Amino acid sequence: MAVLLEDILKSVEQLLKLISKKSEEQTYVDPTLDPVLLVPGIAGSILNAVDEKTGKKERVWVRIIGADSEFRDKLWSRYDPDTGSTVTLDADTHIEVPQDRHGLHAIDTLDPDMVISGDCVYYFHEMIVEFLKWGYQEGTTLFGFGYDFRQSNRFHVTMERLASKLESVYSASGGRKINIISHSMGGLLIKCFMSLHSDLFEKYVKNWIAIAAPFQGAPGYIASAFLNGISFVEGWEQNFFISKWNFKWEHTPLLEIWRQKNSDENATIMLESYPPAEAIPIFMEALSINKVSYGGSDVSLPFNVDILKWANETRKLLSCAEVPNQIKFYNIYGTNHVTPHSAKYINVDGDGTVPVESAKMGFVREARVGVPGEHRGILSDHHVFRILKHWLKADHDPFYNPVNDYVILPTAFDIESLNTNGLQVTTLKEEWEVVGEDQGKDLDDEMAEKEQPFVSSISVSRVGSDKSTQEEARAIHVELNAVSISAGA
Repeated sequence: MAVLLEDILKSVEQLLKLISKKSEEQTYVDPTLDPVLLVPGIAGSILNAVDEKTGKKERVWVRIIGADSEFRDKLWSRYDPDTGSTVTLDADTHIEVPQDRHGLHAIDTLDPDMVISGDCVYYFHEMIVEFLKWGYQEGTTLFGFGYDFRQSNRFHVTMERLASKLESVYSASGGRKINIISHSMGGLLIKCFMSLHSDLFEKYVKNWIAIAAPFQGAPGYIASAFLNGISFVEGWEQNFFISKWNFKWEHTPLLEIWRQKNSDENATIMLESYPPAEAIPIFMEALSINKVSYGGSDVSLPFNVDILKWANETRKLLSCAEVPNQIKFYNIYGTNHVTPHSAKYINVDGDGTVPVESAKMGFVREARVGVPGEHRGILSDHHVFRILKHWLKADHDPFYNPVNDYVILPTAFDIESLNTNGLQVTTLKEEWEVVGEDQGKDLDDEMAEKEQPFVSSISVSRVGSDKSTQEEARAIHVELNAVSISAGA
């Protein structure tokens, strides 16, 4: 009965998709744009399970219908400390990432079969749609890099695939250097690659824009994982955000646990606190028995001693990464959301997953902007789109201000020269207009008519003689008449 219901739902969704499908023909292509490579975060790529015997492929992440059974059968895995890889427990199955649409299919909509309420499984979907409007073209200037996010950020197979991807994008775009846009853990993946293969990074990359990257970890989630365990489906984003050491927090995250103390007469329970460096032995003790029996053998659960050792080596690698001098680094981080900071559930400002101070601790940056938004929702934020368009030079607008999300346009100017008391005086009067995205939407016609621009007037005088030259500049007045002002950053 369940199988029949699943087939019916699939048929209905396919029918709805055919009915609602719009023409995919692109009407505008800008040949002057440099290529963009989108790199998602954890759980941000479609994963297919491939049967070793029959070659049959089946999407197992994300899969809304029949998710539980397929997830258990195909994606459950263990960590192999000898190779540093995550190995699927089903010996007859291996996991691969689809490469359709030049890598974009895997990071667009994570469940392409889901038509009703499909936005809940969007990843880069809305950003891809926006980029196509700007004139980017799939396979020429727009590409995606999906990866098996169960693996380590420095897993050699993933690093080799990324190197190959950068080379292919560089070639497909006619030898133009690449703009990388990473989200969340994708920023740590890029950082690992940059540290391990700085020569290739320098050869192929022009700019790197990191969005909501946990450069110094998300310690609240690590503590939560230790105390409450991790659900792979519900709490997958908590698993690998661990690179938090060697960093001076404004409020140091503490591991706080209740422990029973036994004495001769009675037992007492006390709350103990441990800073990051002292917490490692506690983790070692707790994780030594963090195993489950599967198929007659003990399998270490997602967070165990072997992973802790591997992660510490990854931390060392990340701590020495540097952006090459000729590559520009840009940073966007989310704000205005309660974000867990430590095991005691102390909250700080952030995007709900990554604290602001963690996302801001990147490299020497060309620009950095905070945008009110949730960790994944920030990828569909129109303010973020406008910032990206400006940084990528896809707007051809030198007057846009990404920080305050407005455009300052020169509307008029007058130059007047006259002779006053033997001095040659030149007066320059300029008018500027501030144009925000939502400006005027809520204004009635009468108020709109009264709106005035910036007005500035500057006088410059110069007098010369055989012996000396004197120059003087003075501002006559600066005036601002604003109907409304809104700040979104």
